[in-house]
Amino acid sequence: MMHRRDFLKRAALAAGSLAVRPGASAFAMPKKDLFEISLAEWSLHRALFAGEMDHLDFPKTARQTFGIDAVEYVNTFFKDKARDRAYLRELQSRCDGEGVRSVLIMCDGEGNLGDPDEAKRRQAVENHHQWVEAAQFLGCHAIRVNARSEGSYDEQMRLAADGLRRLTEYGAAHGMNVIVENHGGLSSNGKWLAGVMKRVDHPRCGTLPDFGNFQIAEGEWYDRYEGVAEMMPYAKAVSAKSHDFDAEGNETHTDYFRMMRIVLDAGYRGRVGIEYEGSEMSEPDGIRATKALLLRVREALAPEYE
Repeated sequence: MMHRRDFLKRAALAAGSLAVRPGASAFAMPKKDLFEISLAEWSLHRALFAGEMDHLDFPKTARQTFGIDAVEYVNTFFKDKARDRAYLRELQSRCDGEGVRSVLIMCDGEGNLGDPDEAKRRQAVENHHQWVEAAQFLGCHAIRVNARSEGSYDEQMRLAADGLRRLTEYGAAHGMNVIVENHGGLSSNGKWLAGVMKRVDHPRCGTLPDFGNFQIAEGEWYDRYEGVAEMMPYAKAVSAKSHDFDAEGNETHTDYFRMMRIVLDAGYRGRVGIEYEGSEMSEPDGIRATKALLLRVREALAPEYE
């Protein structure tokens, strides 16, 4: 006769063996995707500038039109709303209603964080404070900034690092990351931007490698694959820039398979933001083409990184 204590012990052992047995689907955890996809608002800049779309509708468009559940804002499209809590509350409400997450705010037009003029550099830092606060309110993890400066290679590195360090300390106090995109000038030199990161030397400061923004000056381009590889050790987000596609659905300027291997080899498993900037396709078609390519790359590369 089996005692109740022995029965419970054997039942527990049996349950444990099922939990670890290969193929026991009742206990299997769903596999996590190699990376997740977000949508950068700049992908719809023509519609937004033309008044065909309102910034507040961006979360709904991302979810309902493109099946994307995370968004990256551009401050240009709500420039005077950074401290308008009613407006931000409405934006967050719309995100919540669609099950969409706010990832980051791309900030432009707030001054040069590496300005040689001390007063202007300080003002640029302060101008970004409102976006740190807005990003925190919306539940973002970061603001994206630019590292523009003037002067020699080394002088620009010193000045950009100074402004970024000041802003990063403010961001850190609000639980926000401050990330720099390769966005023209020396910021599109991967080695230079990596050097800036080393000088800032703060865990809240990082990079946002963009697949396409590698024009340093008129007629001068930095190698995109080398640049992304140099920025990836500091990456807290990734921007999958796209312009044109061939008949097979591949981006004609960037080898996405090669680029995403660089991203994944660096250990990055965060979100990859779609940023369509082409003119041959409509914005919706360009977004769909970029998403389809990223999904194809993700599926093909998954076995290599399991």
